[in-house]
Amino acid sequence: MSVTSWWNRWLGRSDVKPISDLPRRLRWGAVTDIGTVRENNEDRYFVHSNGHYFLVADGMGGQSAGEKASEIAADVIPKRLDQLLNFKSDDPEKVAASIDEAIARANADIMALGELDPSLHSMGTTVAMLVAVANRLYAAGIGDSRVYRLRGKELQQLTKDHTLTEMLRESGTITSEEAAHHRFKNVLTRYLGSKEGGTGANTQSFDVYPGDRFVLCSDGVTEGVSNDLLKQILKSESDPQKAAQAIGAAAKEGGSRDNITCVTVFVA
Repeated sequence: MSVTSWWNRWLGRSDVKPISDLPRRLRWGAVTDIGTVRENNEDRYFVHSNGHYFLVADGMGGQSAGEKASEIAADVIPKRLDQLLNFKSDDPEKVAASIDEAIARANADIMALGELDPSLHSMGTTVAMLVAVANRLYAAGIGDSRVYRLRGKELQQLTKDHTLTEMLRESGTITSEEAAHHRFKNVLTRYLGSKEGGTGANTQSFDVYPGDRFVLCSDGVTEGVSNDLLKQILKSESDPQKAAQAIGAAAKEGGSRDNITCVTVFVA
């Protein structure tokens, strides 16, 4: 991207146009790590070979249960998206409905298996997704895994946390600053494997511009990496795989006690 184009964007000029040839303009990288404390890795990620969608899932439930839940999400959701979507032409309403349907199917499968196998009864998983259809991207999530976008100088969280702390913040009971360190910040109000897990993923649709950079991550990343550091890494690394590795390393160095998984998606 030219220096002129960057200045156009930062100055808010209208002559910078959204790109029109997704997903050929997307490059990506991914990393998952057990971290420094956990005995197993309950995170999973999935990257479509042609860049049609990206997914991060963070399982929970102890022993092998969390691994199984995230495995189901990373298997069922891609299969349903492939069945439901025309990635070249579907409109935003169709895409959002398809994402919700794919998540609802995975949620039902996780709940059903949990009922059949007592050792998996308490399993669940979060999910964060980025889907490319026609010339737009769609961000969606359940739980507290997140999708971020760096555009110019602004880092924005595109997904909503389904946590008790976020509910308290939205109601005005606590401030954003208090929410960052609240004792209930990891208590989920919605996740796959619960009745609420299939009730919608708050899908956001947006145009894509040259230079946009995205991160999908489990809370093992956000526990150890501040927004300022995440922005710094995304701006300084030109290769998405190196960026993913740097984010993972920063999360470990930052004291994260969870599994660490992130997928980076850069727009050329």
